[in-house]
Amino acid sequence: MPLLLPAPAPWWIIGLGLLASAPVGWRRRAPMAVAVVVGAAMSVLVMWEKPLLPFGPLLAVYTIADLSPTWKRLAAIPAIVVAVGTSLVLPGENDETFRLVGTAFVAAYALGTSVRASRSRATELTERARRQEQEHIAAAAEERTRIARDMHDIITHSVGLMVVQAEAGPVVARSDPDRAEAVFDAIADRGRGALTELREVLTKLRTPGEGSGPVGGHADERLSELLFQPRLANLPALLGRSGLDVVSTTAGPPRPVPESVEAAVYRIVQEALTNVRKHAGTRAVHVALTWGERLTVEITDDGRGPGERGGYGLAGMRERAAACGGTLRAGPGRAGGFTVRAEFPLE
Repeated sequence: MPLLLPAPAPWWIIGLGLLASAPVGWRRRAPMAVAVVVGAAMSVLVMWEKPLLPFGPLLAVYTIADLSPTWKRLAAIPAIVVAVGTSLVLPGENDETFRLVGTAFVAAYALGTSVRASRSRATELTERARRQEQEHIAAAAEERTRIARDMHDIITHSVGLMVVQAEAGPVVARSDPDRAEAVFDAIADRGRGALTELREVLTKLRTPGEGSGPVGGHADERLSELLFQPRLANLPALLGRSGLDVVSTTAGPPRPVPESVEAAVYRIVQEALTNVRKHAGTRAVHVALTWGERLTVEITDDGRGPGERGGYGLAGMRERAAACGGTLRAGPGRAGGFTVRAEFPLE
């Protein structure tokens, strides 16, 4: 507008004005090319006209600082200094103009750098939020898998033992009524224990506000909760309730281990005993814990051998061991029967 009012400037000056401003519409596609065109046009224009500020070159410099890669931004700095200095020296501008124009170009470059940093920060935060969401999804899937393994272990072990005891109950009732009462008491105790374990697992599925304590406050329920926690200290109770003739040995001094390892050992032993009862055709089992550089648990029977011991049980045991950094092998024993051997690293 200053080139048109109050009286139009010569056509070639108006052309230089358009060339120093119109190309900024393409500055995001080609920042460096636009900066060269508008900068050259403005440098020639100021020889005859003195605009308040060179807005076209300022926008071009802002865009270079905002969108160009690092090497182009750094290379543009001396070029900008030379171009601006030339456009001020040749027309013989005073010191005040030098300060005004120099400050404007520094501010434009700084503003573009600030916008670029803000956008990079926003992108980083978005990416971090996406990764956290993926981690939460993966953690939830892992927790669901772990709970499914717990449910499988509890149900197969507890219900399987209850079925065995219930099948033996009528036979014992006819031959030894006093012993039959003990058998049915054992079934009831096992059922209460299974309910306690299931309640603990299902509690973990609730939202935090729904409460997580056990239902009721009876002393026997609190005792059951302590008894059936998947911990190494409760392995003797697990072996005693298995309904099998279990011989247990421990070698080496015990050491503190993470709760996840304790739970994995407990559940592996529980599942292995369930498999013995269901598939081995024997009651004799040897459970060995060995403490050394690694914690090793080995469950061996003298039954029919591998048989049909696949399915989810062995897969779940392997997953439990792998989740703690350990390994699990299962197969025929050295002297027949079947052996499950799990090893866990000790830090």
